[in-house]
Amino acid sequence: MTFREKNNPLLLQLLLGTLLCAGFEAAALSYDYTASIECLEKPHKPQYGGGIIKNPELSHGLKGWSAFGNAKIEQRESGGNKFLVAHSRSQPYDSISQKVHLEKNKFYTLSAWIQVSEGAAPVTAVFKTITGFKHAGAAVAESKCWSMLKGGLSPDASGFAELYFESKNTSVDIWVDSISLQPFTQEEWRSQQHQSIEKNHKTNVRIQAVDKQGKPLHNANISIEQKQLRFPFGCAINKNILTNTAYQNWFTSRFKVATFEDEMKWYSTEASPGREDYSAADAMLQFAKNHNIAVRGHNIFWDDPRYQPGWVNSLSPSDLSKAADKRINSIMSRYKGQVIAWDVVNENLHFSFFESKLGQNASGVFFNRVHSLDGATTLFMNDYNTIEDGRDGKATPAMFLQKLRQISQFPGNQNLRIGIGLESHFSTPNIPYMRASIDTLGATGLPIWLTEVDVQSSPNQAQYLEQILREAHAHPKVQGIVVWAAWKPSGCYRMCLTDNNFKNLATGDVVDKLLHEWGSKRLEGKTDADGFFDTTLFHGDYEVKINRQAANTIFSMAQSFKVLPTNASQTISMLIKISA
Repeated sequence: MTFREKNNPLLLQLLLGTLLCAGFEAAALSYDYTASIECLEKPHKPQYGGGIIKNPELSHGLKGWSAFGNAKIEQRESGGNKFLVAHSRSQPYDSISQKVHLEKNKFYTLSAWIQVSEGAAPVTAVFKTITGFKHAGAAVAESKCWSMLKGGLSPDASGFAELYFESKNTSVDIWVDSISLQPFTQEEWRSQQHQSIEKNHKTNVRIQAVDKQGKPLHNANISIEQKQLRFPFGCAINKNILTNTAYQNWFTSRFKVATFEDEMKWYSTEASPGREDYSAADAMLQFAKNHNIAVRGHNIFWDDPRYQPGWVNSLSPSDLSKAADKRINSIMSRYKGQVIAWDVVNENLHFSFFESKLGQNASGVFFNRVHSLDGATTLFMNDYNTIEDGRDGKATPAMFLQKLRQISQFPGNQNLRIGIGLESHFSTPNIPYMRASIDTLGATGLPIWLTEVDVQSSPNQAQYLEQILREAHAHPKVQGIVVWAAWKPSGCYRMCLTDNNFKNLATGDVVDKLLHEWGSKRLEGKTDADGFFDTTLFHGDYEVKINRQAANTIFSMAQSFKVLPTNASQTISMLIKISA
């Protein structure tokens, strides 16, 4: 800690305690962030008592439910638990169904417990609405145990819709229980975000000013300024930043986290076999260090066959294995300890270049080798459409978790520091689906980052970006966000934040607004009769200044302090004496 004083000494006492959100919980129905990722003998009770679903626990036979397609449905009971079964299925959509009324501009959270008659099969919850089919969530259902499906949707129009469950595996019966569909108004949704931020990102701070004898100093002037926000919020950069002062100034005045767009990728560092060139990545890393910017290591491998160094595609499996080992050793020896994360195998849900050449455990092998060289850094799986689009069956939260388990179960990987990277390349966001998907992933307890956030160009691009960033920042399981908007004179990947003169576009204005909102403003006030000043601050680094005039003398001091997360029952006290 640092401090400055002039004239008489002051005594500064800071009491940090976790903020309680009592004033907000009465304003809206609380959101249930819980999800189960275990396959259980019996399902849990439906969330929200089922919400607007009729007969959610199936205790009243088939009441409220009907067959969808050509399935036959019936109620069954096992161990006192009643559930519905759709059998004699010939089409993926043959299932059970319930008609519900959906309202435009409301957010709906869906959950259900699913089982199949044999083996394991993906099962998707779908709404047939007046504007089309909406995929609201998916689970990999198993036989002999129940899996939770959690999802959501925001309808395009008000009207009746049919909820049903589909599986491409028509040989299995679909069992369903404990179904819930809970609507929230947009005001309630925002209130839930606010509650979560107050609980997870902010702390009550009490500052007391006393004199040398310990007597409270009332009516003292106090100001508090945030020096750095603790929540990691950053943006991608590329080598253009090295030679463009305007780009440098714009970026460094906003962000403390960066990801290199291309410069660390294999095709950039070894375009020809054996001829490595890290000059651009080295210079960018030095730039980041000079400005106290943390860097995510992106990426060691990319499983998409289109993005390999040209010479790699023709290698035999044996030569590819050797080249991959060399790549790991090269980049790890160069940057170990200098990045805060590694994207080890990019997009291995959608692509399988290395698996096709080296076997199905290729990702597990790569994670193992990277961990052996850098066991202190979190290693991320990084992929797209897990929270962006429920229609992508390759990348549902359930499929993401299945791949994570495969990597973690590879021999020697039991103690991996592993993380969940969600690229977050959105078109039109389904915010309830996004939240529910993060709920499911968050049940792992692993760190979750949104790693490449952007939004497809449209008249609503800035509005959608704000919705996505607010939702991500408010979610209690999200630990960091990186926007994918590295600037090029020819244009960004999908979304820019500035024009070529580094004047903000509408998307850049959104980022600035949120940075200002999430970073506590400069606070000024006076201590009360007992010398206290109370406020609530985002977690981060701060400087407090106190001065008080008595007669012809000004008492003044400044001191740095940190506001860190605390448990609800915990109070952190700091007592600092400033001596003459």
